[in-house]
Amino acid sequence: MILALVDLGYGNIGSIRIACERLGVTPALTADPAEIAAADRVILPGVGAAGYAMARIEENGLGDVLRTFPRPLLGICLGMQLLFERSEEEDAVCLGLIEGAVRRLDPAPGVTVPHMGWSRLAVGDPACGLADGDYVYFAHSYACDDGAATIARADHGRAIPAAVRKGNVLGAQFHPERSGEAGARFLKAFLES
Repeated sequence: MILALVDLGYGNIGSIRIACERLGVTPALTADPAEIAAADRVILPGVGAAGYAMARIEENGLGDVLRTFPRPLLGICLGMQLLFERSEEEDAVCLGLIEGAVRRLDPAPGVTVPHMGWSRLAVGDPACGLADGDYVYFAHSYACDDGAATIARADHGRAIPAAVRKGNVLGAQFHPERSGEAGARFLKAFLES
């Protein structure tokens, strides 16, 4: 299997690469459109800002490649947010693979922003490798709106889509590479899908 880990010069690619290697798959770190288009699976990572990330995607000629990729595609953290239509962060137009928007989390009593730490999941689709009650690690200030694509949720002042799926596209707002056994199960299910 050829796994492409999109390398846009930012983000959490090192820890994702190591997590995949623990599962027996060494990803190719690449920003080459032809390599990504030819891969069996693609992971779009991210830590950073939506506008900057989308600019890097377009500068590297990856927008159409990612929008039309026909095999399993996983977005992690900011990478998941980029799968949606738009983000309030830097008023970014995103990839548009999943309907909906990304909004800033609102602080409230007992609700910190950013949402950093472990949260319990309610899982609607166990085929993603997650189970009800799993704890996974989050680090984000923006979150996608809850909707039809949501397959796992956490609560942080509102329902937070922890994982989404639409067709061949999968997203994780949490960091599977930092989420212990539950994160490994999630990545394994993606790699075997």
